[in-house]
Amino acid sequence: MFSARTRSPPEPPARIRRTVAVSAHRILRPEAGDPEPGPSLALHGAGRPAQRSGSSGRVLVLNASYEPINVCTVRRAAVLILKERAEILEQGDWALHAENLTLARPVVIRLLSYVRIPRDAHRRKITRRAVFARDRWTCQYCGHERGNLTVDHVIPRSKGGASTWDNIVTCCAPCNRRKGDRLPRQANMVPSSKPRAPSPSIFIHVAAPSIPAAWEQYLVAA
Repeated sequence: MFSARTRSPPEPPARIRRTVAVSAHRILRPEAGDPEPGPSLALHGAGRPAQRSGSSGRVLVLNASYEPINVCTVRRAAVLILKERAEILEQGDWALHAENLTLARPVVIRLLSYVRIPRDAHRRKITRRAVFARDRWTCQYCGHERGNLTVDHVIPRSKGGASTWDNIVTCCAPCNRRKGDRLPRQANMVPSSKPRAPSPSIFIHVAAPSIPAAWEQYLVAA
């Protein structure tokens, strides 16, 4: 198991490879449930705060093209690095230690081989958190931020509205009660932004609601 200590200067990658070429797989076997790189239809771990310990916390995974595609555990990121399937782009202020290995704590990694990502975001599972993240946690009718938020079907289901990305918006509780089961024109309530399927990076926010500063430049560029 890794233990977190005060960061020591990281060894050059070539030296690390020589040191752990034989024992890396034995030391850093992936745990059951650790996700493979690449987006999943329902990201797990949403809402869990990152913990400052050796093998917990979250790491942003970028494709070879620098596109953010997933969030994984520190342990899984270390496995990818030691197998030379990924490189560290951003690292923490402390290191990981296991037997004769010291490795910088990865914060952002980049896959060395490009992984093809399905672009059918509209088929992803629609969750409240994903809708809130897409709409920046803001009611689409009155502009109220955070607070007591829910989701609203722009065209009510009783009137044929579908449960799709382009018919669901973030809504505060008072606006939800005021609109009720009426159409937008009947209630004189129109969403401030036209709802649509979110960009893949939205699901990064769902997987890790608290975004580290080191991730921001990669998410903004996506």
